[in-house]
Amino acid sequence: MADEKRRDTTRRPDEGKGRSHVIAGAQGGAAAGHVEQMLLQVAPGRFDAYENLLASLAGGQVWMLLWHGAPGSPDAQYGSMEVDGHGYAPCFTSPRELAASGWTREHEVVSGRDVALTLYPDRCGLWLNPHAAGGGVGIPWLDLRRIAVGLDLLPAGPLRIAEPTLQIPQFYALLAQAAGRTPAVRSLRRAWVQPALGEPYLAVGVEVYDGTPRAVESVRRMMQQAVGGVPDGVAVSTVAMADPYDPVAMWMRAAGPPFFDREAYGGGPAWGPARGY
Repeated sequence: MADEKRRDTTRRPDEGKGRSHVIAGAQGGAAAGHVEQMLLQVAPGRFDAYENLLASLAGGQVWMLLWHGAPGSPDAQYGSMEVDGHGYAPCFTSPRELAASGWTREHEVVSGRDVALTLYPDRCGLWLNPHAAGGGVGIPWLDLRRIAVGLDLLPAGPLRIAEPTLQIPQFYALLAQAAGRTPAVRSLRRAWVQPALGEPYLAVGVEVYDGTPRAVESVRRMMQQAVGGVPDGVAVSTVAMADPYDPVAMWMRAAGPPFFDREAYGGGPAWGPARGY
């Protein structure tokens, strides 16, 4: 990549005991084998197999190509490639695949979670075994974000996002009233989200004037006041409009006009500069 590869300087609980973030020995070999096993099952439309691959990466490791520098050096840079206008860092899933690729420069063994934390903020994906028959498999940066944050905490993509067609005027009215009584809230948006796996849900995008814990707690109370208007069986999730990496927030910023906008009604800023929740 053109930019210098960022290193995770956060001290992990196990580093004080002399262990590194790289999975070593037989454990590392088993993890690599599991990633390769899951990789073989990935096929178009097999979202379940792809999700299993992401889980294997989250608990496994990869062999990253270093275009410049040596493993652990501050000037080390991962290799880069572009597919359909999107950037990826190529890697291999085992020493065997690394040898088969013919790569002669340095490489670095990194846990899947650590490389996800490094790449996704730059909107860079990860490409597994680009030398393999068929060209390997690419992991977009949005899925690396899920690995970094937690696969169980973010919905499985690709997401189908649209304007809600569900008619629940009581909920929207209650929510707008509660937002009017919550000075931290600047605006509210909505979207209907269908994950690749799992049930669809109503997303409520929340923009606030202040991102402090006090503001977050006031948003939680606001949602509690309105949730009684949601029909049984309808899941509702809040989305922080200030999150530059959330795909639902990105969609709502581009295509979802607010159904509550304090400043449009002359309310004006209540808590200072707008930042978003």
